[in-house]
Amino acid sequence: MKTDTQKPKAIKLQTEFKNKFSLGELYSASVYLPRAIIKMMENSKNKLIDNDFVKRLQLAVTEVNGCVICSYGHTKMALRQGMSGEEISSFLSGENHFIKPEEAKAIMFAQYYADTRGYPKKYAFDSIVKEYGNKNANIILSVIQIMTVGNIFGIPFSAFQARLKGKPYKDSSLFFELGTLIIGVFLLPIAIIHGLLRSLIGLPNSRFDKSSSE
Repeated sequence: MKTDTQKPKAIKLQTEFKNKFSLGELYSASVYLPRAIIKMMENSKNKLIDNDFVKRLQLAVTEVNGCVICSYGHTKMALRQGMSGEEISSFLSGENHFIKPEEAKAIMFAQYYADTRGYPKKYAFDSIVKEYGNKNANIILSVIQIMTVGNIFGIPFSAFQARLKGKPYKDSSLFFELGTLIIGVFLLPIAIIHGLLRSLIGLPNSRFDKSSSE
């Protein structure tokens, strides 16, 4: 039987943010949600990217952003899918012991996307297209985009939960936690409409740094 003891200790001991996002970043990330969700629905039918691969991408993004509640939720789902506690711990600790060679570039891109706060170099994504093909690359990107929005909401919620338990994050405040969650709920439908309008006029569902400098 799977138990809570299989979950990485790093999740339980977190007392500060790894990444902390603004409302502007929340809105910008949420604009990509409608088409990203459609891509994932299509993938559910076509099975171009399997569920285990999707879960590893999600864990990779969550590890960089440091969302406690997301780590718990996706750990439970990964355990149900048959991933071992050791494998999950490896992903949530930023290690590479269990990364499959054929998935390595995608996992590294997921981590890089999170590191750049959703604004990676264009050539980095081009390398993903070259490795996996255009359709699969866009599914990979969609997984990352959806997970990013989940993290942006989950991070202040995790901090709020810690506060209720008497262990507030060192660099947090009640204003930030509740303000982000409450205002974010109101911003989300506006961002979704914005994203749908972008789709109608043919704008891309991504934003890349096109400069060639490192």
